[in-house]
Amino acid sequence: MTSPALDVPQGPFTYPNARKDESVVENLHGYDVPDPYRWLEDPDSPETQEFVEAQNKTFFQFIEKNPYREQFKEKLTNLWNYEKFGCPFKRGDNYYYFHNSGLQPQSVLYQQSSLEAEAKPFFDPNALSEDGTVSLNTYGFSKSGRFFAYGLSASGSDWVTIHVRETREGAAAEYEGTPIQWAKFTGIHWTHDDKGFFYTRFPNPGTTSDKAGTETDSNKNAMLCYHRLGTSQDEDIVIHKDPENPEHLFSAQVSDDGKYVIISTTRSCDPEVKIYIVELEKEFARNGKNEITQAPEVLKIVDDFIAEFSYVTNEGPVFWFETALQAPKRRIVKYDLTKPKDGFVEVIPESEDVLALNNVVDGDKLVLVYLHDVKHVARLYDLRTGAPLTPKELPLPLGSIIGSMAGRKEDTEVFYSFSSFTTPGSIIRFDFKSMQHSVYREAKVNGLKADLLQTKQVFFTSKDGTRVPMYIISRNDTVLDGNNPTMLYGYGGFDISITPSFAVTWLTFIQHMKGVVAVANIRGGGEYGQEQWYDQGKLGKKQNVFDDFQYAAKWLIENNYTSSKKLAINGGSNGGLLVGACVTQAPELFAAGVAEVGVLDMYRFHKFTIGHAWTSDYGNPDTKEDFEVLRKYSPLHNVRPNTRYPAILIMTGDHDDRVVPLHSHKFVATLQYHAKANPSPIMERVETKAGHGAGKSTKQRIEEATDKFSFLGLVLGAGWTN
Repeated sequence: MTSPALDVPQGPFTYPNARKDESVVENLHGYDVPDPYRWLEDPDSPETQEFVEAQNKTFFQFIEKNPYREQFKEKLTNLWNYEKFGCPFKRGDNYYYFHNSGLQPQSVLYQQSSLEAEAKPFFDPNALSEDGTVSLNTYGFSKSGRFFAYGLSASGSDWVTIHVRETREGAAAEYEGTPIQWAKFTGIHWTHDDKGFFYTRFPNPGTTSDKAGTETDSNKNAMLCYHRLGTSQDEDIVIHKDPENPEHLFSAQVSDDGKYVIISTTRSCDPEVKIYIVELEKEFARNGKNEITQAPEVLKIVDDFIAEFSYVTNEGPVFWFETALQAPKRRIVKYDLTKPKDGFVEVIPESEDVLALNNVVDGDKLVLVYLHDVKHVARLYDLRTGAPLTPKELPLPLGSIIGSMAGRKEDTEVFYSFSSFTTPGSIIRFDFKSMQHSVYREAKVNGLKADLLQTKQVFFTSKDGTRVPMYIISRNDTVLDGNNPTMLYGYGGFDISITPSFAVTWLTFIQHMKGVVAVANIRGGGEYGQEQWYDQGKLGKKQNVFDDFQYAAKWLIENNYTSSKKLAINGGSNGGLLVGACVTQAPELFAAGVAEVGVLDMYRFHKFTIGHAWTSDYGNPDTKEDFEVLRKYSPLHNVRPNTRYPAILIMTGDHDDRVVPLHSHKFVATLQYHAKANPSPIMERVETKAGHGAGKSTKQRIEEATDKFSFLGLVLGAGWTN
């Protein structure tokens, strides 16, 4: 049954009053810059809270006009309700895997003694909160498998508390009485003696734990620490810090043989790192104890930010790294600690394709996953010689993407999951002893009409002549008459590749609203390597990102997939900036823009939480040269009076301590003021007890998608079909 297309609501619309403080004006590099809504930067003020409440009320009153809203939610819930499995991985004597029965708020970690044995719930985050908003953020098993350390996030905040428990049946829920506080952007890596683990923390932000995630203070002075099991956090050893560079971040990995610690330092979101190595045996000899007791001495392997490096494995003092050094698409090199003058020796040269993932299994089998025109290829090599193995590749359906891979150097098997835009995919087990593969698990989705769906990859030409790939997902009965409700999605930043993924939210839009989804792999990402793609979409070349996206829109219109009256754009975080920049630069191109948790105030982003790390992509607003670039595209500062804007929905979370919600609040207040008479709505949706995206419960995700597509259904004039 097909229901008619909706009539598009026409304004003007009534918006909440937001106080305009004309007294706040700053002179930045010779320009007077008004900031009348700076008061919205205080998340705890009653005035800000009233603003949020009023914006939500206005938004929900609007989307309630969509008669297909409950039908969308019902169909989406049905599609979402399928079993989801993670790849099995072995720790100690047990296998573990994540599982969600369908609609559980968070996935549950299961334990089994063998692949054939009965699996039992081992760790269930759903028992930690009534509404499912406490989530597992990070975790690490000790080498023996005896201990499980895990970091919990509340309401989607980046702050985590680290707890420890034993893995044996019947063990107490807490091995230590008090969890570790104020950890952030951290992994958990155990020394092989099971005595403790490394983690990253920040100084106490001066707020209480129940308000963690709502503060906006800049995150600086990170510390890499070592926690000895059974001691208080006050006794933790600071392994590395750098007071002279308070914006630097640190992480640690313990080598596969347990004899070394690899310390990585980043100065921003740029992938370039410093690499230091700690020789634990020398450290134990230095302190006279067989454990870490003080800040260690380090070998400075890479002491400047010259390139991206990541540890692959080691055999004694010989270390393998994946690096972009003299190879923007990455290669594999080795470094001998006993022969430092030899430097980095190439093992596997740079390919035509981008090296995206590495894994060492079965002692000397190196799995390298490459990105070829935004599709994965998994190749097998001999670790020591770099020679290709037979078979040369892991089995993978054409056009699929490996979502995760589990297997260690001591394992003789690897598990990997793959999926595409229209298939939830399977988990494959590859046995390196027999060099044979088998399907371990397959996902099946209720109500998915895969035979009705199609995916195409096209290439369009951007403003400067660059050839850019784009995926288009639609029903196979889609008529190219320029009248299809279409959502164009993009990101374009931070060397992040947007690869095919299975999203039931998009498929509900396609199946039941006869929509089209287009995913543009624009510059700024990592799809074609650092030099060719990432570097061409950051700093002074950031406009390339927005041009690529606008030319993707033009291609869709010129090829009759849609029209400017039926085309919406969508993106989150840096993709929210993308939407904000495009709706202010080319408002006539689009019917709607949905910016989720977006970076929208480009003059002040670096002053809040971890924003200072984004200067790698955006530049530093305190520098005149960078400020001049930002002036041209900062969404907040390019809103113009007497301009007709498309329908705009700004979405954020009250606990987003990555891109703090003040960006969204100030942008929507500015738009609503300057476009009071706009014929299309300009609205904001603020999720409570939610952060930047990670850790949301299934219920929150379904409700958020329902609201977003209810809004799009109204402003695009979409119909409904069962």
